[in-house]
Order: sequence, then structure tokens, then C-alpha cells
Amino acid sequence: MLIYSASGLTARAQARDLLALAVRETWGLSPLPEIACQEGGKPYFPGYPGLHFNLSHSGDLALCALDTVPVGVDIQLVKEWRPSLPRQACSAEELAWLEGQPEFWSAFTLLWTLKEARVKESGRGLTPDLRDIRAPLPSEKPLLFDGLWFRTWSGPGWAAAVCGHSEPPENFLKKVLDIPTV
Repeated sequence: MLIYSASGLTARAQARDLLALAVRETWGLSPLPEIACQEGGKPYFPGYPGLHFNLSHSGDLALCALDTVPVGVDIQLVKEWRPSLPRQACSAEELAWLEGQPEFWSAFTLLWTLKEARVKESGRGLTPDLRDIRAPLPSEKPLLFDGLWFRTWSGPGWAAAVCGHSEPPENFLKKVLDIPTV
């Protein structure tokens, strides 16, 4: 599993530029192969069934994961979410953990990225009851949970997570995209 990141994006389409760069560097494929979506919305390369990827972006940040088995990633800017969302999205155990965190919204965002990465790995999409999305509580180390590997990262104002069948790397590959100035 490889994780690529980019910052300073000025348009959503630049997340796809990160994917193209990652695919070229990792698998030597250029241009970016055709992308289709499974029934649940998960993107895939129809011409390369053994190559898996997932892509996420938030604000000016993008995160991309590549693997030879299914993988999901999520990156989010930390913000104050709807006040009712934690109770709608979290189990009793997750809510208890959140209440003990010094930075509630940062912790919630990190937990949310774990849940989002889990559903993106499966390709099912968000379920009607978000509390049913099982993910481990955030940790600084990779965790094996329900037969899947999870890892989180965070920095000033952002949080990210990956979920997959391979143990995630400690760090991701930071890339600078050729972003034209306006």
C-alpha cells in the first residue's frame, strides 16, 4: 500500500491529478486509465482489475491510496460539524471516547475519517445508521480491526485515515502538483 498526498489545491479536479501522478510513479501507467464506478460508487480501473485505488479531498488537501487489494482513504479539514452528528454517527463507546478528548471536534473528525475510509474500502457507501459503521478508535499506530488494517494521521486543521487489507505505511508520499497561479 502506498499513500500519496498533496496540498495547495485550488480546484477539485486537481485531486485526480494526484491520482494520475501516483499511478504513473507506482505502476508506470500514463495516461491515467479509464475510471468507472461500482454500484456503491467506489471508483475502479476496469482495464486493471488487480490495481486498486481510492481518493479523497477536502479544502486544498488531497489523499490517494494505491494497492493490489481494496483500499479506502479519507481526509477532512477539522471543523465544527452539526452538533447532532456525533450522536447520529457514533456508538456509545465512541461517544464516551470523544467526551474524554481535549479537542472534541478534532477527535470527532479523526473518528469520522476512520468510518469514511472503512465504507470507501468496502464500496458500500454510508449506511442509513452511521453508528453501524465499525472502525477502531483512533491510534497513532496501525491497527488490525475486523480483519482490516487502519491508520490515522493528523496535522494542524486536518485529519486523515486509511482502511485496507495491507498494513499501511507510517508516512505518506507528499507531492507537489504543478498548480498554475491565477
